Amino acid sequence: MCLAIPLTIQKIEGKTAIGSANGISQKIRIDFLPDCQVGDDVMVHAGFAIEKVDAQKAQETRELYQELFHALQ
Repeated sequence: MCLAIPLTIQKIEGKTAIGSANGISQKIRIDFLPDCQVGDDVMVHAGFAIEKVDAQKAQETRELYQELFHALQ
C-alpha cells in the first residue's frame, strides 16, 4: 500500500521545497509539479510532490490520518 501525505508548500528553491503540516516541516522535491507555488497543498509520496490538491481535500486527509493515528495508540 502506498500512502501520500498532504503538505503545504512554505518555501521553494529550484526543484526543492519545504512543505509542512501540523507543525512538522519536510524538504521535498517538486520535479513533477513545475507550477507549484508557495501556499499550494500537495500530496507527497517518498519525498516527491505528486499531485496538487485543494485546501479542503488536504485538510480532510490530514483529519483522516489523525483519526487513524489515534485509533492505533
